[in-house]
Amino acid sequence: MKSWMPFEWIAAMRFLAEGRMQTTFIVIGAATGVAVIVFMSALLTGMQNNMIRRSLLSQAHIVVQPEEQVARPLREGAGTAELALVQKRTQRLLSIDQWQKFAGVIRRMPGVKVVTPVATGPAFALRGEANLSVSLNGIEPEDFGRVVPLPDKIVAGQFRLASTDVVIGIELAKNLGVTVGDKLRLVTPLGADITLTITGLFDLGSRGANERNAYVLLRTAQDLLNLPGGATALDVTVQDIFGAEDVAQRISAEVGLEANSWIRTNNQFFVALSAQTIANSVIRLSVGVSIALGIASVLVVSVVQKSREIGILRAMGASRRQVMNVFLIQGGVVGLLGSFMGSALAGICLAMWRRFFTNPDGTPLFMVEFDPHLVLWAAALATLTGLAAAVTPARRASRLDPVEAIRG
Repeated sequence: MKSWMPFEWIAAMRFLAEGRMQTTFIVIGAATGVAVIVFMSALLTGMQNNMIRRSLLSQAHIVVQPEEQVARPLREGAGTAELALVQKRTQRLLSIDQWQKFAGVIRRMPGVKVVTPVATGPAFALRGEANLSVSLNGIEPEDFGRVVPLPDKIVAGQFRLASTDVVIGIELAKNLGVTVGDKLRLVTPLGADITLTITGLFDLGSRGANERNAYVLLRTAQDLLNLPGGATALDVTVQDIFGAEDVAQRISAEVGLEANSWIRTNNQFFVALSAQTIANSVIRLSVGVSIALGIASVLVVSVVQKSREIGILRAMGASRRQVMNVFLIQGGVVGLLGSFMGSALAGICLAMWRRFFTNPDGTPLFMVEFDPHLVLWAAALATLTGLAAAVTPARRASRLDPVEAIRG
């Protein structure tokens, strides 16, 4: 029935079938290792994506601002002593000069998705006797919604901004005792005063952002902050969030403005993500080595047990290359079977994770997806691991002397 199969495959399948118990255990071991790799990789990816999504929910990938003003001492000449202690000057609200030109330059840079102007400054929100400090943010709603998903985070009212509208966080609304449709008075330190209508309440998942941020139309903020036609920053999103720092450095070099990426402003968080990735890689490597050692040990035992059969094959004319291929095929088949069984087991574990590990409202703790590409990668890795583990036993089998092997 198997005459269509090459000789090496027939011998390899027969050896695997004769040692059913050994084959079963090593396939289960390989499957367990692959399941650990696939499950942990999917879990870590989902957890990191969730952490990044929450951290970047209320901020841009890159914020471009005017350079900080620096006070420099006056010197009488070269080599003279400095006669005065120069203190750092108070920073005032600065507008990016000709921000439209800089925005156009940044938009054309590789890796940049969205560039939108923002006018941000301090203000006071007044409602009756309540007086709270807020961060006033003037935005262009359509473009800003592609940087921060504010429209998707509206929990009451709607994301609508006209010249007399404002959108605030749920915590700020609670502290002021207001809701959608109420009037809210905003006063800036410069003395500008305006009464706006609350059109929406948002929940960004951050208490600080929910009780501090107030969003108005860009031109409304420009009037309140005395920035006619100006913008205090350009918010930028990029294609690759982990390449944001490289893009920020290119922006600084190109336009001469200060560009801070989320990686720089959240350095400890980024270090924690990197540590998680390294730990996951070490675990996967350790599991892969364990699989390789397990397959190699079983095949070494198989060479000893099948030495007589190997001697007979060599006496019947099988070349050393063919004998070596027999054991390489066994290693590859064991790795391949283990990878598919392990991927199926990982899929079951991920389904159980989504089913049992949930938030109080029934939603998953975070989204974990079963990536088919990860299965293919695991199958290729396990097969190659099996082949690599079989090299030493295969070479040992190919070097057996036929006469000594038959004598035992």
